[in-house]
Amino acid sequence: MRRLLVGLTALSALAAVTACGSSGSGGQDGAGPSGTTTVKVGIVPVLDVAPIYLGEKKGFYADRGIELELSPAQGGAAIVPGVVSGQFQFGFSNTTSLLVARSKNVPVKAVVNGAASTGEDGADFAAITVRKGSPLTSAKQLEGKKAAVNTLNNICDTSIKESVRKDGGDPSRVEFVEMPFDQMPAALDGGQVDAACTPEPALATVKAAGGKEIASNFHDVSPDLTVAMYFTSQQYAAKNPGVVKRFREATVASLKYADSHPEEVRQILTTYTKIPTTLLEQLTLPRYPAEPDRPSIERLAELGERDGLFDKAPDLDELLP
Repeated sequence: MRRLLVGLTALSALAAVTACGSSGSGGQDGAGPSGTTTVKVGIVPVLDVAPIYLGEKKGFYADRGIELELSPAQGGAAIVPGVVSGQFQFGFSNTTSLLVARSKNVPVKAVVNGAASTGEDGADFAAITVRKGSPLTSAKQLEGKKAAVNTLNNICDTSIKESVRKDGGDPSRVEFVEMPFDQMPAALDGGQVDAACTPEPALATVKAAGGKEIASNFHDVSPDLTVAMYFTSQQYAAKNPGVVKRFREATVASLKYADSHPEEVRQILTTYTKIPTTLLEQLTLPRYPAEPDRPSIERLAELGERDGLFDKAPDLDELLP
């Protein structure tokens, strides 16, 4: 938590600087001499971002004069500073990271939805998992245990706490350990952690090794949970409304295409993750609605306040598109 808060405090101080920062590649509204705008996008290499890779391949961005440079990062908490400082023009982040940022007056603005829960308990694209042979069978039993999350004080631990709470346990007794998603299956097998927050494709990897899921943590927050969104800085949006509009349109087209072409989603995943092709058919895909679900985000804000991520929930009208 200390690292996140220090970073966000620094970002607040950067706000005035970034107001005069880069508007992207090229001249007015970010357009280069050829009329194409190159934008750098910070992403997390998980199944959630398959639509943007698929949209790039299908030409949805190029058709709208946008050239993408996709830069992987460990989590949304690392991407937020990059967007506000101008390192990235757009970013992909879990919703809780964006709520924490807005609560610290960091000038981020959601542009379009990213991914959502399947709405099915026990059949979601993310789950709390345990290793093969683990005695743990429910979220309540995580009391006094170690659980892996990709970044601390974000959507993974907030949702795990809610699963524990709903199961009658004390979420304050869970110890969270930070590590990248792709390292979690090995950490479970090696006994470094007792459980892990595993979205696909880590979820399929754990199951293939004989592991099991003990709770659908995203579903436990809300069946229609908006797990993540694409966002930009308020400064970039004000200076480059045309680029933001085109990026949103291209991403909406990508989300709709991904929802109706699940096999292509599975295949594109092999281009930016290390998942074996033998596991592709076992993947549970998220939903890719174009618009965020506000009630689920309000619920995340309530949990963030309850768990001490911020003293007061931020104004969602300032965050949401």
